[in-house]
Amino acid sequence: SFLQVLNAERQTETEKMKRAMAAVLLVLLSLLVHSNAEEEGFDVRHHLSTVSRYGVVKGIADSSFVPSKIPNGCTPIHLNLVARHGTRSPTKKRIKELDNLATHLEVLLREAEEQNLALEKLPGWLKGWKSPWKGKLKGGELIIQGEDELYDLGIRTRARFPNLFNDDYHPDVYAIKATQVPRASASAVAFGMGLFSGKGSLGPGRHRAFAVTSESRASDTKLRFHDCCQNYKAFKKSQEPAVDKLKEPVYDEITSALRRRYRLNFTRQDTTSLWFLCKQEASLLNIVDQACALFSPSEVSLLEWMDDLEAFILKGYGKSINYRMGVPLLEDVVQSMEQAIKAEEEKHAPGSYEKARLRFAHAETVIPFSCLLGLFLDGSEFEKIQREQALPHPPKPPQKRNWRGHTVAPFGGNNMLVLYSCPANTSNKHFVQVLHNEHPIPMPGCDGTDFCPLDVFKERIVAPHLKHDYNSVCDVKLEQQEQKPVASKLSQLFRWMFSLGNGEKSSFDEL
Repeated sequence: SFLQVLNAERQTETEKMKRAMAAVLLVLLSLLVHSNAEEEGFDVRHHLSTVSRYGVVKGIADSSFVPSKIPNGCTPIHLNLVARHGTRSPTKKRIKELDNLATHLEVLLREAEEQNLALEKLPGWLKGWKSPWKGKLKGGELIIQGEDELYDLGIRTRARFPNLFNDDYHPDVYAIKATQVPRASASAVAFGMGLFSGKGSLGPGRHRAFAVTSESRASDTKLRFHDCCQNYKAFKKSQEPAVDKLKEPVYDEITSALRRRYRLNFTRQDTTSLWFLCKQEASLLNIVDQACALFSPSEVSLLEWMDDLEAFILKGYGKSINYRMGVPLLEDVVQSMEQAIKAEEEKHAPGSYEKARLRFAHAETVIPFSCLLGLFLDGSEFEKIQREQALPHPPKPPQKRNWRGHTVAPFGGNNMLVLYSCPANTSNKHFVQVLHNEHPIPMPGCDGTDFCPLDVFKERIVAPHLKHDYNSVCDVKLEQQEQKPVASKLSQLFRWMFSLGNGEKSSFDEL
């Protein structure tokens, strides 16, 4: 009958609707499960840019890159190391920022209570929170975990290159250099203790004394070129406001999200301070469920990208002066290789020539040096920097990018350049292998290999940079100096002499 047909059609439509609803629910459920799984698998300690602990991120490398097989008979004859200091405490300036955050959080909570706002979503730790560094009058020192990072790196370096470290210690055989900043020299000491452990007679660990040398802060153009280069300092000062402007929209977006989420009237400054606190808690204290938990994984990814972007613009490929000023360090590396080859050719006796030059400095040293080598670029980008053309900024998440602060220069981050001598029957006698954070890394200037003939390395990677010397890159223009009266020049000379004697301090909040 007509009614039966109608009922049958209704039942069919109902079944279709049920199936459609079930499909929609299934999609929503899978999205929810995927989102939860993503959050559960998200480790904020992998997203702290240059504030990352070495032990947490040193294993991160390009899994698609296949390292070169070192030919039989090739042996390392010299090692160059350029390392950043280990994990350190916040600087005095940053400690004050966290104290200011604590004061403002108190105000926000009091205002919320006066307005009878429902604060059930507010994390309990925020109420009465005080900075873990409250009351500290000094900051920026290497912490225990930072000592461990460099000590362990020293042990691994000796184990990896036993024939390089089999000689008795002499400062001319194993030259250890650091900047005059205490966290850098302390890192050099921790590394040396690991490197020479068991090779001396001091204490139960059979340690031995070794020398760490430093240049004056005012004239250290090899490891503190960023602090001696007047043109760079002027560039950095002029660019910092522009970088802040770039970051503002993201900070404003995240600040609005925090206000909605926690019903507190957070400011942009609160957001920047809370992100800084997150990085310090996660990196130094392994606390990931307080400040870091205020942000969603996607917000953390954006905040990390902004830190990476700042490092790119002010220390990396953003402007050629950032790395061109590191030419004295690159020259020093090449010179040490040439001296090692000369010692080999002239058959110098073991213990009479340098086998390793080990340097300990800052992110402001390691990042430009990595750029001089052309690391973290593809071939076309490398050609651009050789022509001194600007590179595009690292793309915003969720797009992938090669430039990641936690890889480029985490605490303890390092580049090792290992000089190999190969048998006479090979096409080239000497090769350079580059290790970044102890992993072989491709060099676009050497056709994407990590094991490069020394002549090719010098011709394609080093030579294009050497057309710029440090003075031409860094000195204020000569005509500007000529315009200054003689009295001004004399007073400048006295100031310079005074700064040499006193080890002038940098105004930057160094990494």
